[in-house]
Amino acid sequence: MSEGVVTFLLTKLADFLVERGKNLAGVECEVEYISDELEFMTAFLRLGDTMEDSDPVLKCLVKKVRDAAYDTEDALDNFSLSHVSDRGHGIFSCFRKISRSIKDKRARRRIASKIQSIKSRVISISESHRRYCNKNNIMIQGSSSNSIPRLECQRDALLIEEADLVGIEKPKKQLIEWLLGSKTGREVISVVGMGGLGKSTLVKRVYDDSNVKKHFKFRAWVTVSQSFKREDLLKDMIQQLFRVHRKPDPKGVNSMDYNKLRSVIHEFLQQKKYLIVLDDVWHPSAWHAFQHALPNNICGSRILVTTRNTEVASTSCMDSPDKVYPLNPLSQEESWTLFCKKIFQNNICPPHLKSVSETILDRCEGLPLAIVAISGVLATKDKSRIDEWEMVHRSLGAGLEENDMLMSARKILSLSYNDLPYYLKSCLLYFSIFPVGNRIKRMTLIRLWIAEGFVKGKEGMTVEEVAQDYLNELMKRSLVQVVKTTTDGRVKTCRIHDLLREIMIAMAKDQDFVAIAREEGITWPEKVRRVSIHNAMPNKQRRQVASRLRSLLTFWVADCNYESPVRKLFSGRLRLLHVLDLEGAPLKEFPKEIVSLFLLKYLSLRNTKVNFIPSTISQLKNLETLDMKRALVSELPAEIRKLQKLCYLLAPDQIGRLQSLQKLCFVEANQGRNLMFELGRLKQLRKLGIVKLKKKHGKALCSSVERLTNLRALSATSITENEIIDLDYVASPPQYLQRLYLGGRMEKLPDWISSLDSLVRLVLKWSQLNDDPLVSLQHLPNLVHLELVQVYNGELLCFQAKGFQRLKFLGLNKLERLRMITVEQGAMPCLEKLIVQSCKSLRRVPSGIEHLSTLKVLEFFDMPKELVMTLHPNGEDGDYLKVAHVPDVYSTYWNNGNWDIFSSLGAKLEDKHSAQLTPRMIKRNYTWK
Repeated sequence: MSEGVVTFLLTKLADFLVERGKNLAGVECEVEYISDELEFMTAFLRLGDTMEDSDPVLKCLVKKVRDAAYDTEDALDNFSLSHVSDRGHGIFSCFRKISRSIKDKRARRRIASKIQSIKSRVISISESHRRYCNKNNIMIQGSSSNSIPRLECQRDALLIEEADLVGIEKPKKQLIEWLLGSKTGREVISVVGMGGLGKSTLVKRVYDDSNVKKHFKFRAWVTVSQSFKREDLLKDMIQQLFRVHRKPDPKGVNSMDYNKLRSVIHEFLQQKKYLIVLDDVWHPSAWHAFQHALPNNICGSRILVTTRNTEVASTSCMDSPDKVYPLNPLSQEESWTLFCKKIFQNNICPPHLKSVSETILDRCEGLPLAIVAISGVLATKDKSRIDEWEMVHRSLGAGLEENDMLMSARKILSLSYNDLPYYLKSCLLYFSIFPVGNRIKRMTLIRLWIAEGFVKGKEGMTVEEVAQDYLNELMKRSLVQVVKTTTDGRVKTCRIHDLLREIMIAMAKDQDFVAIAREEGITWPEKVRRVSIHNAMPNKQRRQVASRLRSLLTFWVADCNYESPVRKLFSGRLRLLHVLDLEGAPLKEFPKEIVSLFLLKYLSLRNTKVNFIPSTISQLKNLETLDMKRALVSELPAEIRKLQKLCYLLAPDQIGRLQSLQKLCFVEANQGRNLMFELGRLKQLRKLGIVKLKKKHGKALCSSVERLTNLRALSATSITENEIIDLDYVASPPQYLQRLYLGGRMEKLPDWISSLDSLVRLVLKWSQLNDDPLVSLQHLPNLVHLELVQVYNGELLCFQAKGFQRLKFLGLNKLERLRMITVEQGAMPCLEKLIVQSCKSLRRVPSGIEHLSTLKVLEFFDMPKELVMTLHPNGEDGDYLKVAHVPDVYSTYWNNGNWDIFSSLGAKLEDKHSAQLTPRMIKRNYTWK
C-alpha cells in the first residue's frame, strides 16, 4: 500500500513540475531530489508491504516514508489552492490582481520552506533505510525471505481447516469422479475459491483417498505458493516420483537447470498414469512453468490445481473447461454444525447462547477458516456468561489483532492482499469505507476510484475501462464477490467477505488510509486521508486534521432524524477535499461551503432533499462527477456548462459545452430548444438517457446520436405511452452501441437497429407495431437480452430457425392480440429464461418449446385460465408437465425434466410427469423490469 502512495505521488510531482515549475524558482531542484529519492524507495516499499508486520523497525521506516509522501502531497495541493484565480471587473479586478500577486509570493515562500523541510526528512529516511538494509543484508530485488511466513501461513491454514471438516463429501465425490473418469488423455481439474474455503484440505482428502491411490501409482503433491522457485519445486516433484518407483534420484539433480529438470520429469512420466497436485497456484505464469513438464500422454493422467484466481483455473483447464470446480462457502446448516462441533462438546448450543452465536456466525458467511478461528476464541469464554460472547461480537474487528487464532486467519487472507500490484491495493482497501452488508454499485465504485486518483489511463482505453479491468482482476482473484448482474453479464453490485472487510479496515486504519466513524463524538486521527461516517456525527475536528482530508463519505439510515447534521462536517474547512459523497444525508439545502472546495472531483447529493443548485457551482473547475439522482433538483443553472472536466452528470439540463461528459442520465427533452442538438457535441458520451420525448424531437436527436461515436448505451422514452417517437433519421448509428431502451409508439421499427452488431440488450416498450419485429431483430449477432412490452399488434410470433443465436433472456409482455408463438428447431439455442406475461389471447404453450434444450426458467403471469402447458424436455420418453385451470396468475419452473423443484413450491405431484399449481402454491412474484 505504501508503494502505491509513493507511486501516486511521483506521478503528481511530475505533473506539478510541468504545470507549476516556472512559479517555483529556487526549489525545482529540491522537488526533483525528493522525487528521485522516493523513486528509489519504491523497491524497498514493495518488500516492506509484505514484511512490516513481522519487523517493527521496517514498519517504522515504511510509516516515515508514507508520512513524507502524504506531507509532500499536502504541500503541492495547498500551493495549487493558492493559485485559484479571483476574477473580477473594473477597479475591483485591479485590486484583486495586486492582492493575488502578494499572495503568490507568500505561497511560493511557504512551499519553498515546506519543500526544504521535507527534503531534510527524506534524506534522513534514506540514510536510515540504507543502514537498515546493510545491517540486515536485505536484497531488495528478488528477495525470497518473504516466502517463509507465507508457507507457514499455508501450513497453518491446512491444520486449522483439518481440525474440523464439514460439507466436504459432495465436492470430494465430484472430484474423485472426474479423476477416475474414462478419458485416456491428460486432463486438468481446478478447484477455485477465496482463501479460507478449504481448497487444500478438500484436495488433500481426495489425494489420500484409497481409490485414488489405487488408480494412480505415480503421484506428487507440490505446494506452489506466491514466491516459488520453479527449480526447487521440480526437484521436489522428482524426489516424490522416484521415491514411488523406489529408485534413487537422477545423478546431478541438485545442479540441473530448469530445462533439464523439466526434461527428466517429462521423460519419466511419458508412459505412466500419474496424478500431480499443484496446490496454491497464484498466477497463470506459475501454471505455465509446470504444464510442459507434465506429458500429455494417453494413459489417463490427471493434474489437480487449487487456486484463488479464476484466470488460473480457466487457463489451466483450457482443454477441459467443464472440469473447473468453484468451491462455495458452507451452507447455514453446515456452518452451524461446524461451529457447534468446535465449541460445544455435545455439539448442542445452550439456548441462552443461540441468538448471539447465530449473529457471530453470520459474520463468518460460511467461510470455514473464519468459523474455526472465531470458534477457537469463543471456546475459551465462559459459556454461562452471555456478556463475554456479546463482547466478542462487538469487538470482532479489534479481535483480529488480539487473538492468535484470528491473527492466523488474518495472515492467511492477507496473502491475497500482499500479492496484489500496488494499484489494486488501494482499490481493495477502498471497500473498507462501506458499511457492513452494503451492496456496492459497480459504477459508483468505479467513479470513486477515478476521483481518488487510483486509476491511470492506458493507451487505447478510457479511464473507466481501466477501472473496470481493475475490478475484474479483483474478482478473478476471488477477493471481490459479485452480488447481482444484468442478463447481458455486466456486474451491477458487488461486495467483499465480511472477515476480509474487517482485515481491510485494520490495514486501512494502520496506514491512515481511512477512519470509520460509527459512533457519536468520534475524533479523526491526525493524518487520516479519508473519513467514512456511518450514521454518526463526529466531534468538531481540529483544523489541521480536517484540512488534510481528501475524501468524506457519509452513509445514513433512511429514518435518520438529525435536523442539520451535515453542516457540522464543514466546520473544519475541508479545503483539500477531492471526494464528497452525501448520498442519503438528511439535507434539504445545498451547503454553500461546498463551492469553496476548489479541488473537488466527486460530489454526490443522491437521495437527498436538495432542490436547488446555486450558480456558484461553476467554481468547482475540477469536478468530474455530479450525482443528483433521486434528489429534488428539477433544473440546473446555466453556469453548469463552465465545468469543462465534468464526465458524469446524473441530472438534466444544459450540457453542450461539457466536452468530457461520459454519462448523462436522465435528460428531459423539453428542457431547452436546442438541447437535442447540443447532445451531439458530447463526443465522449458513453451513456445517454432521454425522457419526455415528443415526435418533434426525433430529427434533432437522431442527428446527435449519429455524432456520438463512443456511445455504449441509449435510453429514449416518450412523454406518454401513445406519443410517437420518430427515430428513423439515423443513417450511421454508433458502432459500439451495446444497450438500447426505446419506450414510445413507433410507426415502424427503425431500420438502423438491425445493423447494431455490438448490441447485447434491447428493450422495446409501447411500440404497437403492426409488422413482426422479430424479422428485423433475429440476426443481431450478439443480442443476449430481449424484452418486448406492448410492442406488437399481430396474432403470431415466429422464432425462425437460426434466429437469435446468442439470446439468453426473452420477455414478452402485454402482447394482447397474440394467439400463437412458434419456435422452429435451431432458433434461440442458448435461451435460458422465458417469461410471458399478460398475453390475454394466448391459449397454448409456445409450439416447438421442446427445442429449447438450454431453457432453465419458464414463467407465465396473468394469463388466460384456459391456457394448458405441455412440455417435452430432454428427459425420459414421454416426460411432460401439465398445468391445468390455473386462475389468474401462476408461475411454473421447468429445469430439464427435474420435477423436484415443484415440491418446494408446495405442488401436488399427481404422477411422475404432471403437476397442478394454484396461486396458494406460488412463493414469489415477478416484477416486470
